[in-house]
Amino acid sequence: MRYDLTGRTILITGAARGIGAQLARQAAARGARVALVGLEPDLLRRLSTDLDGHWHECDVTDQQALDAAVASTVDRFGGIDVVVANAGIANLGTTAVGPVDALIRTVEVNLGGVIRTVSAALPHVTAARGHVLVVSSAAAFAAMPGMAAYSASKAGVEQFANVLRLETRQHGVTVGSAHPIWIDTDLVRDIRADLASFRRTLRRLPWPLSTVVPVERCAAALLHGIERRRRKVYVPRSLALVQALRPVVSSGPADALVTRLGGRTLVSQMEDEVRRLGRSFGRTSVGE
Repeated sequence: MRYDLTGRTILITGAARGIGAQLARQAAARGARVALVGLEPDLLRRLSTDLDGHWHECDVTDQQALDAAVASTVDRFGGIDVVVANAGIANLGTTAVGPVDALIRTVEVNLGGVIRTVSAALPHVTAARGHVLVVSSAAAFAAMPGMAAYSASKAGVEQFANVLRLETRQHGVTVGSAHPIWIDTDLVRDIRADLASFRRTLRRLPWPLSTVVPVERCAAALLHGIERRRRKVYVPRSLALVQALRPVVSSGPADALVTRLGGRTLVSQMEDEVRRLGRSFGRTSVGE
C-alpha cells in the first residue's frame, strides 16, 4: 500500500543541494510539506521559497541546533511524519595521508549526524506512526582505498537503521536505509575534479560499482522507497546483488583482485594528489 505524502511533513537534512534538494523538490511535487535543514542558508532560503517550505540552518553534529530545527518545523507544520537523515561529507585521501581530524569529522557528520537527527525527530515521527530514512551508501558493503572513514560511517548508518527498525516497529514506525552508488552531485563531481586516481579507479570498477546515477533518478528512488516504506533502497537496484554477495566482495580474493587492478599504484597516486591539494575535502563541502 502506498504511503500517501499529501499533506505530510518531511524533514530532510543536507537539503541545500544534491540528493537532499532534489528529494525535497520531488516530495513537494507529491503534495508533501518540506522542512529543509542544512548549512547553506542562501540555498535553503531560495529552495524553501520555491517549494513553500520551511528551512533551518543547522550543523547535524550540533544537538542543540538539531533540536531547534525540529522544534521550528513542528511549530510551522504541527508535526513530522518522515525524517530523512541525508547530510554527509567525504574526506579525501587515505588514512595515512588524511589528517585524523578530517577522518573523525567524516564519521561525526555521516554517522553521528544521522543518530542525532533521528533522535531529535523520532518522538514526532513515532506520534505520526511515520517513516525514517537514513542515507547510507554502497560503501557500507563495498570497500575501496581512500574511503576508510566514509565506508566505516556508512556501514554504521546501515546497522543503526537495522536496529532502529526492530526498536520502533511496535510503535508503527518503519525504517529504511538507502544505498546509493556514485550520484552526480557536487560531492562526487568535486572528487572527480580533484583526483585523477579516482577517475581512473571509476573506469576500472566492475558493473554496477562503476555506475554514476543522475541525482534526479536517485531522489526518485528514495521517494519511492518512502512511499512504499521500504526497509532498503538501492540506487541502482542492481546494488542489491552486490550486498547479497557481501562475503565475496569483502573476501581475500576480492582484495587480491583490487590489488591486481592497480590498487597499490592508485593508492600512491591518490596520496600524492591529496598532498598537493593541501585540503581534506572537496571544494563545495561545508561544515567540514
